Amino acid sequence: MEQQLETLVSRYKKAAERKQNWEEHWRECYEYAFPLRENVSSFGVDSPQGTKKNLCLFDGTAPDAVDQLASSLLSELTPPWAKWFGLRPGNELSPTEQEQVAPILDKSSEIMLQNFEHSNFAVEVHQCYLDLVTVGTACLMFEEAAIGEATAFHFYAVPLREIAIEESSDGKIDTTFRCSKLNLEGIRTRFPEAQMPSFLQERLEQDRDYQLSIIEAVLPRNYNAGACGYDYIAFAWDENSGYEESCILKEGIFETSPFINFRWLKAPGEIYGRSPVMKALPDIKTANKVVELILKNASISVTGIWQADDDGILNPDNIKLVPGAIIPKAVGSKGLTPLSAPGNFDVSQLILSDLRQRINHALLADRLAQIATPNMTATEVLERSAEVARILGATFGRLQSELLTPLLKRAFQILRRRGDIPNFDLDGKIVDLQYKSPLALAQTRKDITNVSEWVSMLATFGTDALNAVNVEEASRWLGKTLCVPSQLIRETPLASEAK
Repeated sequence: MEQQLETLVSRYKKAAERKQNWEEHWRECYEYAFPLRENVSSFGVDSPQGTKKNLCLFDGTAPDAVDQLASSLLSELTPPWAKWFGLRPGNELSPTEQEQVAPILDKSSEIMLQNFEHSNFAVEVHQCYLDLVTVGTACLMFEEAAIGEATAFHFYAVPLREIAIEESSDGKIDTTFRCSKLNLEGIRTRFPEAQMPSFLQERLEQDRDYQLSIIEAVLPRNYNAGACGYDYIAFAWDENSGYEESCILKEGIFETSPFINFRWLKAPGEIYGRSPVMKALPDIKTANKVVELILKNASISVTGIWQADDDGILNPDNIKLVPGAIIPKAVGSKGLTPLSAPGNFDVSQLILSDLRQRINHALLADRLAQIATPNMTATEVLERSAEVARILGATFGRLQSELLTPLLKRAFQILRRRGDIPNFDLDGKIVDLQYKSPLALAQTRKDITNVSEWVSMLATFGTDALNAVNVEEASRWLGKTLCVPSQLIRETPLASEAK
């Protein structure tokens, strides 16, 4: 056991060291765009709760744009209280089998959605979206809730300071380490069946505030040997005491990883993602400095700087140009006299306006903001959806692969194991995922528009041209494309029509 733990700790330390190159960059992004987040250092000390973290922030453009973009992702990808996904029959099923299975899958997707709605998913995934927009990487822990609760799901937005990840050769984040600190009560709550050594238990009981480092490792099993799933091990580890005082708290095998790591975009050769805040950070810092200087100038304008007669000798080193300062001058002298500029042209507002516009553009606040027009036509709605799909198209492709698909597969696996839904294989052949979020349906609306224009053009040619339209198949395709419930779509003709 000691050798196994030593290997895991060594891998975690190497992964954490690779992450250290990012931490200073992340800290700067949080400072200027999302100052309420905790620190990101794996080896640092947490600041006390309630500590002010925005003392150097003077311009609120970036934090506001980050909040808007995170809210837009929530409403466009995983909107609360909306059916943003579904299950549909796979291509390997015959039409008759698809007709029989479709109602069962609709019921199963409703059960999955109900569990999501009754859980804390919307709260925690929004926190992940804030991390994603700010630093480009986020981690959502998806655990199974205890039997008897209103939902089978429990979520937790893991801070970046707690995780260290490894990427496989195919670009998939399949190895996750999480290092957190827990006291005795926290260990008993999270690992109720854990058996700790007596000396470790006594140490924790004597000092209730004493915290141990808990390392959780999720590693893919050896697929070449025919194994599948992920190995999970959680153990307590005290860096000062060594491995002899470490103890395993829990071991197991997961069919799907409980840690879902996803990124905004990724540069080749890098593990962690990059964010829109990183792209706009020079403008954010400059705008913050411009506002700081404007406020200093405003305070001087309000309180003024005064002069007073002084019989002594003027020492310029002792002069401080701060609001309300009194500068001594020799009796009868003019004191400090500024040089007059040929014109009084204030460019600070022009610079600030341009910087704020570029920040909002980089964080998509100007293109994803709510339209002020209360009554939009159908064409305007379609154009708006097409614009959002174009802007977030590349990001949605990555989030679908790294967030939505692993999320729904794990939800399906948990409910199937519990017996709440039928025992199907979610492999795309028998059962397939269907994304119904507003962003996913943007391309669908474009396809529907193309078909509608085709039918309208045929109508101009007369009745004979409309005979080329298979009305029954077009109706079924339209229903499936618009995610109409399967019980409302008749797959086979009525008996009277068949005769």
